[in-house]
Amino acid sequence: MLGGTHMQNDLATQTHQPEQTEQTTCCIVGSGPAGAVLALLLARQGIPVLLLEEHMDFDRDFRGDTIHPSVLEIMDQLGLADRLLEIEHTRVDTLPVQTAEGIVTIADFHRLKTRFPYIALIPQVHFLEFVTSEAKRYANFQLVMGARVEKLIIEDGYVHGVHYRGRDGWHEVRAVLTVAADGRFSRVRKLAGFEPIKTAPPMDVLWFRLPLKAGDAKESAGRLASGHILVILNRADYWQIGYVIPKGGYQKIHAAGLESLRKELAELLPEWVDRIATLQEWKQISVLSVESSRLRRWYRPGLLLIGDAAHVMSPVGGVGINYAVQDAVVTANVLSDKLKAGQIRSGDLAEVQRKREWPTRIIQGFQNMLQRTVLVNVLKSDKALT
Repeated sequence: MLGGTHMQNDLATQTHQPEQTEQTTCCIVGSGPAGAVLALLLARQGIPVLLLEEHMDFDRDFRGDTIHPSVLEIMDQLGLADRLLEIEHTRVDTLPVQTAEGIVTIADFHRLKTRFPYIALIPQVHFLEFVTSEAKRYANFQLVMGARVEKLIIEDGYVHGVHYRGRDGWHEVRAVLTVAADGRFSRVRKLAGFEPIKTAPPMDVLWFRLPLKAGDAKESAGRLASGHILVILNRADYWQIGYVIPKGGYQKIHAAGLESLRKELAELLPEWVDRIATLQEWKQISVLSVESSRLRRWYRPGLLLIGDAAHVMSPVGGVGINYAVQDAVVTANVLSDKLKAGQIRSGDLAEVQRKREWPTRIIQGFQNMLQRTVLVNVLKSDKALT
């Protein structure tokens, strides 16, 4: 499979000669949380880094925005936490869930011994803009938007960089290390011949907004009852609603009609009937297909995969950003000196995987347990809210 990828890259390179060749120490593909934070960490150490982002902006559907205390502490160590928190955001210090048996607090961050005993809900677009703007302070950092990686440069089994297509044509980038941080649908992962091990969490999520009014309670919350799961997140100027449904259940819901969905939601949120009535078109509602996956191996010579490119998290617990950022921190800690020396061995890349694989496997196992016990049982329940 890897040999086939090599041949395809060689053939495509002959067909499309790049307009110019660039040289860097680390080429990072994908400016999500993992890629952006890694680029910042390397740039701060004087390492030449080129960050390629396929899209022209950072605004995407379904991008998580839960910044856990561990990430805020990392930003604090960089001297950036206070400025990050100047961005408009909301905070979750407790998470009450209304169930058939009453209100249960499933999380209380007050007890954490940290300067940041809460989850900060910061729109990911603003988080990424903040991180990349910090990286731009360093002359050895370069961000290219609208850069779609089409081929890997593979010579004697070693990844030496990428060919990408930008707004002004084809480019070749040669790098000591290429890092794939291009998300759950990673193009680099596919080009490199990696196949993730996938699991199918038993749920999907309908994602939509409802109006936030003056006088509303500020806290985010959840509701579990009558076979339904609802997550309610305060986004400062609107409520973000996540309505959990059985895997593949959207077609049935859509066929039943929007009025039927509004009725279901009104049973869970009777005090918000007027707001639910603002859902007038299906285009107001997005469907998040919940997935989880991992790679057996995160690297090949010259190439490392991190973040969602290496392990896709379920949305349970909102940990995706946090694990991606921790991947970036470990990558920088393990590889910075090697990058400065201009030489990366496969053993160095294996060390990154060794340090990060078990934490991700453990949280994925925990998510899977919750999904297949608690969440499935709730979706099958017929108990009404009290």
